[in-house]
Amino acid sequence: MALAMLLLPIGDTFAKLLTGVMHPVEVTMWRMLAQGLCLLPVAVLLRDRLRGAMFSPVVALSGLLVMITLISLVTAFSVMPIATAIAIFFAEPLILTLLAGPLLGEVAGPRRYVAVCVGLAGALIVIRPGFSEFGAATLLPLVAATAYALNMILLRRISGTRSALTVQCGATVYAALGMVMFAAGLGASGLIDLTPLDRPAWTWGAILGCGAFAAASFVLIAEAFRRAEATTLAPFQYLEIVGATAAGFLVFAEFPDALTWLGVAIILGSGAYIVHRERQRDARVPRRRRGGR
Repeated sequence: MALAMLLLPIGDTFAKLLTGVMHPVEVTMWRMLAQGLCLLPVAVLLRDRLRGAMFSPVVALSGLLVMITLISLVTAFSVMPIATAIAIFFAEPLILTLLAGPLLGEVAGPRRYVAVCVGLAGALIVIRPGFSEFGAATLLPLVAATAYALNMILLRRISGTRSALTVQCGATVYAALGMVMFAAGLGASGLIDLTPLDRPAWTWGAILGCGAFAAASFVLIAEAFRRAEATTLAPFQYLEIVGATAAGFLVFAEFPDALTWLGVAIILGSGAYIVHRERQRDARVPRRRRGGR
């Protein structure tokens, strides 16, 4: 899980580089296609880990949520530092806690709801509505976090009949096909330019790197959740902000300001408290597993 969280920002860095020469929707399309290409041999090698139907309406819905998550994040990367976007995205555990009640019947206690409110206040510090130089784009990571949280809820509901790797592979195929149709529609309407031969030669290496690191991360996450419980692995997800900060600083000379770090600390502190409360509850009720981004 730790390795996956450190690899994810590398794929995000490739995606941000690509937004300099491509529309974010096109970047997302190529990323999904490259990710699917890289996952194919993995699915063959680990075919004994595939369990349940890979192609079905519920997996297609997961693919749609993956599309929304990635389009929102890649668009955010194009206008703001990776670390800032990921910091806002880390509101996902808080959103998941709010949605788990009405959608899963997992009602949290009052202390966890207070932690959610505190965490969302931290997200507002990072977003700074009306004052941020990135404008409305700061809401995109929140859209991504909401889509991701909904996907986690979906994975919880179908985890009894399908393995995490099965869902990852099926959702990737659906998301790749969906992105091709979406990008083609935008291209036909003239909203984006789909002319691959006009791209610099380095973009193809970046596309392959983007997809390869994403695929490797997803396989590692699926394997981690196969071996350990969600509440055990959850704290390791916060390593992603470390990798995102390092990648942003080394490649783009980006470093979050003091207010952003304050908001990050509040978000991570709230998330850590919710994880702690989840562990206490899991000690009393049957355990569950969760998937990863």
